[in-house]
Amino acid sequence: MTAFRFANEKDASRYTLHKGSDLVSVLDYRDDGRTIALTRAYTIPTFRGHGYAGQVVARAVAEIEERGDRVVSPVCWYVADWFEANPGHDELLAPRRAS
Repeated sequence: MTAFRFANEKDASRYTLHKGSDLVSVLDYRDDGRTIALTRAYTIPTFRGHGYAGQVVARAVAEIEERGDRVVSPVCWYVADWFEANPGHDELLAPRRAS
């Protein structure tokens, strides 16, 4: 069984998920010191359909929760859908601004 490796590549402002030596999924973000905007979840096309985007989002959310010093703005539709499907993490969401 091939091991997975999750990393926060701060210099590139992205979380990554590798399966063995292969990069399988990326979650881009912007961090302003208070809020982390999760801007784009992307899975390499040859690895799609295996839930890797969900894994990278779940691991990123777990890391952000553990740090406890940021809230999340789910800019990416996939991330917003992930939060909707995982309501136990709602306290991590940044308050929505009135339009």
